[in-house]
Amino acid sequence: MSQPIVANSVLPARREPVTLRTSDGLSLVAELALPEKCEPVATMLCLHPLPTHGGMMDSHVFRKAAWRLPALADISVLRWNTRGTTSPAGTSEGQFEGGAGEGLDLAAAVAFAQSRGLPNIWLVGWSFGTDVTLRHGLLRGVAGAILLSPPLRWTDADDLARWAAAGTPLVCLVPEFDDYLRPADAAVRFAAVPQAEVIGVSEAKHLWVGEAAVSHVLDEVVARLAPGRSPLPREWDGPMERWSDL
Repeated sequence: MSQPIVANSVLPARREPVTLRTSDGLSLVAELALPEKCEPVATMLCLHPLPTHGGMMDSHVFRKAAWRLPALADISVLRWNTRGTTSPAGTSEGQFEGGAGEGLDLAAAVAFAQSRGLPNIWLVGWSFGTDVTLRHGLLRGVAGAILLSPPLRWTDADDLARWAAAGTPLVCLVPEFDDYLRPADAAVRFAAVPQAEVIGVSEAKHLWVGEAAVSHVLDEVVARLAPGRSPLPREWDGPMERWSDL
């Protein structure tokens, strides 16, 4: 019998704790979630919100992506704590560097994904993670990037110019009621990147609170990483755990 997928639904996947090694010698706490019974068709690398304000690999949109996308869309999900960041999985070595050293963390994640042969690698940054993406995400093997609530706090005109020149796909999901950058202003700022697709999301806020907001984000992600598999089903006919039971 099908069951509705709700906020704490955890669908089947092969989940493994992993350690990312950065080029400056740090060990980062991470988790890889893979489809349970097949090879992935795409790979989502999650760059979390600002760790000095509670952002981490378990920030709720990314946690739910790891719980759902391997089963619903055959997408692998790699999450990690950037340097100095703590989550229930542990604390990564190093300390917060305002988006500079975090570029080495991203490079380590991309290198890990490539070493595992994971296909169709996309970066999905959220808030602070969007600045890390824009500053450091033009790496060999990265197919594109999706930005959730981009504040453009640490990103400058040179960063946007590099994305424009590269032509790498860039999708910006901008909440209607964002605290930092709203859709109209985002359209102006991202006009410097011709291939950037700016999507305003009605009634959403910076933190994407609520199941409707999360489902919208995950549908947009899947539409780019695995076309034809979006929108995602809202029910699951199979084994399901609840996060509170784990």
